[in-house]
Order: sequence, then C-alpha cells, then structure tokens
Amino acid sequence: MRKILVIDDDEQIRKLLYRVMEQAGFEVQVAADGRKGLSLFEESFYDLVITDLIMPEQEGIETITFLRKNYPQVKIIAISGGGRIGPETYLPLALELGANLAFAKPFSIDQITNAVKELLDVT
Repeated sequence: MRKILVIDDDEQIRKLLYRVMEQAGFEVQVAADGRKGLSLFEESFYDLVITDLIMPEQEGIETITFLRKNYPQVKIIAISGGGRIGPETYLPLALELGANLAFAKPFSIDQITNAVKELLDVT
C-alpha cells in the first residue's frame, strides 16, 4: 500500500485529506507543521508528501527543500492559500524548489486525488 504524509497547520484540511486519501486506498499520516512532518517522514518513508507552504514552526518551502535534497525520489504536492500575499507568490517557488505539483486552496477533491494517483502511477 502506498503511503502519504499530509502536512498542514489547518486541522480541517488535515482531516479532509486524511479521509479522502484513505478512501482512495492509501495509508495516510498527518502532521501540523513541517518539523513534525519531517520527524514522521524519517521514522517511516512515504511515497508522497502533500504539504502546505505557510505554517508555524517549519514552513513548506523548508520542508520541500529538505525532502528534495535528502529523498529525491519522494513525490511532493505543495498546497497554499497564500496567507496575506496570495498563493501565486509561493506556489511557483515550491515548484522551482522541487515540488512535483502545486495547488492553490481551495482545490477540488477530485483534482488532488487524481494528481496523487497520477504521481504514484495508481489507477
């Protein structure tokens, strides 16, 4: 079973993505910030990480940079509502730093589920 790690400081987003990815047949773990997420990642490898970009403790940009450097094979989807300046500033940077895909919040459940399945080559 493919494993997904969801990192987002918004509890509703974490719960939503957990439920949706689990229903799609994936094993899912969640974390509230990048530091906790990377700690989970290093305990148990994940095939794909969905990370918010603006979070306390450790932001998604740092998380993506670390994962790309140390685990280049992991697939990464960046998500962001953009905070005060909007997602159009952060999402291109996430892609430049190695995220495979980037979505602005709010995104459709079908859109993110299909993206995960495509990146993991799951039908």
